[in-house]
Amino acid sequence: MTDHVTNNLTDNQTDHFERDQTAHERTAGGHAERDHMLAGELYNAADPELARLREHAHRLCEDFNRTHESDTVQRAAILTELLPHCGEGSDVAGPIFFDYGEFTTFGDHVYANFNLTVLDVCPVTVGNHVMFGPNVTLATPIHPMRWQDRNVRKAADGSTFDYEYGAPITIGDNCWLASGVTVAGGVTIGAGSVIGAGSVVTRDIPPNSFAAGVPCRVIRGIDEGDAMDMPTRVPEV
Repeated sequence: MTDHVTNNLTDNQTDHFERDQTAHERTAGGHAERDHMLAGELYNAADPELARLREHAHRLCEDFNRTHESDTVQRAAILTELLPHCGEGSDVAGPIFFDYGEFTTFGDHVYANFNLTVLDVCPVTVGNHVMFGPNVTLATPIHPMRWQDRNVRKAADGSTFDYEYGAPITIGDNCWLASGVTVAGGVTIGAGSVIGAGSVVTRDIPPNSFAAGVPCRVIRGIDEGDAMDMPTRVPEV
């Protein structure tokens, strides 16, 4: 899993993570809780650094959600700070909800309709020309199955915390996730695929597939037989 996560990180993300690490936020083993989180290992979700990053991202989401669609300059500025790894021509309708934002990468011309939720405790990588319908959730976090491992714990200083982990999500170029789709951690959706409305994707979907259901399963391939007779009313280059 660690190799898969590392391969999904861009050079800019890796540099950003290394610059932000501070000595007092490292564990006794020499690794920040953020490192364990991004590597898909059990980590302390109440870590002060992570709490600060989440609060910052949540505040930016709230700022974005209070804007009007016509506030294009303000919206762009907020998105640039929230999603530093966002490609050209990408847009979100809002409201939006990100856990961190900086651990998500959008390619060029990504569009997300209302209520996109991204829980990016592990890297979320979205390719070019991807479309998200309303109420899509990309959820990388995973909690232990046993309550003995999952429940809230008390630290020596009296504070409370819990252990969780995650797995990355990768969505290839030219995909469309229809309304109400949920993608679980560890899933890769191949390029050119369509996920039907209301689906819960818990396993990888191969490229150029139409998949739907709970749990989501491949129904058939997408090929030239799905081509439509496109209108020519709008001049194209």
